[in-house]
Amino acid sequence: MIQTVVKRDGRIVGFNEQKIMAAIRKAMIHTDKGEDERLLYQITDHIAQRGESQMTVEQIQDAVEMELMKSSRKDVAQKYIAYRHQRSVARKAKTRDVFLDIVNIKNNDVTRENANMNADTPAGMMMKFASETTKPFVDDYLLSEEAREAVEHNYLHIHDKDYYPTKSLTCVQHPLDNILTCGFIAGHGASRPAKRIETASVLACISMECCQNEMHGGQAIPAFDFYLAPYVRLTYIEELKALEDLNGESYKDLYDEPLMDYLKKPLDGLTGKARAQQHAINKTVGRVHQAMEAFIHNMNTIHSRGGNQVVFSSINYGTDTSAEGRCIMREILLSTYEGVGGGETAIFPIQIWKKKRGVNYLPEDRNFDLYQLACKVTARRFFPNFLNLDASFNQDPDWRADDPKRYVHEVATMGCRTRVFENRFGPRTSIGRGNISFSTINIVKLAIECMLEEPDQQKRIDMFFAKLDNLLEITAKQLDDRFQFQKTAFAKQFPLLMKSLWIGADQLKPNDTIESVINQGTLGIGFIGLAECLVALTGKHHGESEESQELGLRIVKYMRQRVNDFCEHYHHNYSVLATPAEGLAGKFTKKDRQKFGSLPGITDRDYYTNSNHVPVYYKCSARHKAEIEAPYHEITRGGHIFYVEIDGDATHNPQVIMSVVDMMDQLNMGYGSVNHNRNRCMDCGYENADDHLERCPKCGSTNIDKLQRITGYLVGTTDRWNSGKLAELNDRVTHIDHGAQDLFSEK
Repeated sequence: MIQTVVKRDGRIVGFNEQKIMAAIRKAMIHTDKGEDERLLYQITDHIAQRGESQMTVEQIQDAVEMELMKSSRKDVAQKYIAYRHQRSVARKAKTRDVFLDIVNIKNNDVTRENANMNADTPAGMMMKFASETTKPFVDDYLLSEEAREAVEHNYLHIHDKDYYPTKSLTCVQHPLDNILTCGFIAGHGASRPAKRIETASVLACISMECCQNEMHGGQAIPAFDFYLAPYVRLTYIEELKALEDLNGESYKDLYDEPLMDYLKKPLDGLTGKARAQQHAINKTVGRVHQAMEAFIHNMNTIHSRGGNQVVFSSINYGTDTSAEGRCIMREILLSTYEGVGGGETAIFPIQIWKKKRGVNYLPEDRNFDLYQLACKVTARRFFPNFLNLDASFNQDPDWRADDPKRYVHEVATMGCRTRVFENRFGPRTSIGRGNISFSTINIVKLAIECMLEEPDQQKRIDMFFAKLDNLLEITAKQLDDRFQFQKTAFAKQFPLLMKSLWIGADQLKPNDTIESVINQGTLGIGFIGLAECLVALTGKHHGESEESQELGLRIVKYMRQRVNDFCEHYHHNYSVLATPAEGLAGKFTKKDRQKFGSLPGITDRDYYTNSNHVPVYYKCSARHKAEIEAPYHEITRGGHIFYVEIDGDATHNPQVIMSVVDMMDQLNMGYGSVNHNRNRCMDCGYENADDHLERCPKCGSTNIDKLQRITGYLVGTTDRWNSGKLAELNDRVTHIDHGAQDLFSEK
């Protein structure tokens, strides 16, 4: 009697005779004679009772074929065998076509799925070959039947599905102090603890680079200023010691003397220890600046994966008020402002300014000058983005201004928008935690089905919520299934992540599974196309109708409610994510248009609107856009972002950036930034913000590209964008004229 089944990936699951019955029934339906319930039950019972206690999927399918061939229904056997063969042939044909596109470096949505990867290089090709052959394996052998059908019928998208078999996790916020004070082993060499700022900067790069190869998402440093600050002081002491050797005097009393700031000043008129101290400060600032330049340069040039992919990196900073922390922030901002290489804008790391009243937001705050500098840099270089620690849902009662480790109680974000903070199974912090995996549901398709089936609006909405509830159940189960698979990985498979980074991982031995620690992370349920969903349900999106806005909030709040239920049922940190759709933006839409045709305001464009955003083509003020999107931030704790598009050159008007942050503060928004015009010569790297640059004034080239965000990160060339995101880019309208001043006058 069959009791357990060995799946093709090695997992052992309980035997379910319903799967045999379903497969035979499908074959019977496609014959002229139709179903035969008696034979169906007879064959199923025979196989179940006479089979071995444990059998493989292939052995069971072979047994079904044998029993059908011995029966009177040879026609059913032929259909069953043909179906198995057709699935195999279809997979091979699809794989062949995809491979030829990769080989011939065709510019399509497969090769341009990830704009941060160059699929035309040999390493990029190998990565796409692996990716496209792995996804069908996941569909066939790792997904449940209901999850596979949800994916196949365009209701569900499983992010980073090609990494599913590796059991890897999505992303992590690096506790960099562990790396800097203890060092780590990567590959064949060990990195020693840092003793000066240059080493600390390099180790920060190496930490993220090494971990990128162990994960399928991004890497972030939650408190870049706090972590690197001690090495500014050590560098300063090193400079004082060098002066001691030169001058034959002792400056030990200056080693630990508090400093208000590290600012370069002329030595004219200074003598004795005052001169020595200022000289040491000047040298230290120069070294810190070079270290920050090197950090940015390395994060934009070190390839951590195939396809010339640099590390998908983020750094958070802004709340360290020490002289050393301020020095780190000032020099990373100045280095960013100057640009890399030929002066071009750095793509990575994504920089995130942590805005906090009493620390850096008000004119009387200690770090207000650095906040002003951050806005100036954003006006030219897109980064930093702004994380609002004053938002009600980003505050922690344990945060104290006099706590030297207050950053532990501060939210940090990463990548396009991922937020990890709340925790049912450990400390409430961002540090040493990340997203485990996430999947996105297609709420637009649910709404279209309801629109076509039910003319009465209220009944249509009721039907939508019933469909949504079912899809949420499927998605939560799929994420739990993936978690159960991921938790079987051994700590030794992730030598850096599960030794020095993930919270609690330092207690694991190499052959321990990671089960005991990964539940500290989150499982994200994302959504896309709220705007199009609302058009299908009410006729208007939330940017143009208060009624639609009320329904939109009701939908996402319902998702949040169900996510809380899933937390209790599955005992995980589920969260709602405002999905940053890149390749998915066009994928869902293309399939829905094929099925339903071109529906005005729904499928008539090549993309669905990202998450809960107001459509990029809808012309409205920045204030209106903010008021509509703000309420969703509190609900989408898994991650969210707010964007404002500025017309023209913002370089000389950082006040516009400050106005956007003011708007975020007043409307209780969690995270946001500004998009503006930035042209880049692809031949020499020259950049400016002219509205219509046709020829580079530096080298004369006409190979000009606009630097733009694709979701939450920058891309050096739009040649790598897929068709859906290119269509969205062309539709974007501005919300603020570049000459605008304050949007709000009060803080």
